[in-house]
Amino acid sequence: MYNETQRQHLKQIARDSIQYGLDHGRPLPVNSNDFDPALREIRATFVTLKINQQLRGCIGRLQAERPLIEDVAENAYSAAFRDPRFAPLREDEFDSLEYHISVLDVPVDLPVQTESELIEKLVPGKDGVILSDGLHQGTFLPSVWESLSKPADFVHHLKIKAGLPAKGWSENYRVQRYGVEDF
Repeated sequence: MYNETQRQHLKQIARDSIQYGLDHGRPLPVNSNDFDPALREIRATFVTLKINQQLRGCIGRLQAERPLIEDVAENAYSAAFRDPRFAPLREDEFDSLEYHISVLDVPVDLPVQTESELIEKLVPGKDGVILSDGLHQGTFLPSVWESLSKPADFVHHLKIKAGLPAKGWSENYRVQRYGVEDF
């Protein structure tokens, strides 16, 4: 768990990285050694940006590869300027941004043989899920349960997001679950 000061540092870095991106066209350079040891841990994050409670960008990593503070700076910039679902953030949108950071636990395999078995094992509101088959992969953060509260709907839309057929199940599907700390 991150304390309120650490959470505020992470949100400030996200904000600063986007402002730096507007000014310089790249993410804020961050030296993780300048921060609290907890913010230097190697962690995977997603940064979600909203305006008026509507999604404006969401980018992250499923695998931890860099210090938390650096991951947040990179993902905030990417959510603002590289999310293919949206045009790059405009200067006039900056002050309206709401910042949401999800720090991921390490994903663990969830062995299931059928879609109905997966639906039974899911914990709505808590589980983040990765579904993959070869080069196809999709994930939903636990926050997606707010809009897809039924496990069957959650799985259906996750399959579509992953580029997999909406109907049917393959023995080649790999399912992983993870938790997050959201703020």
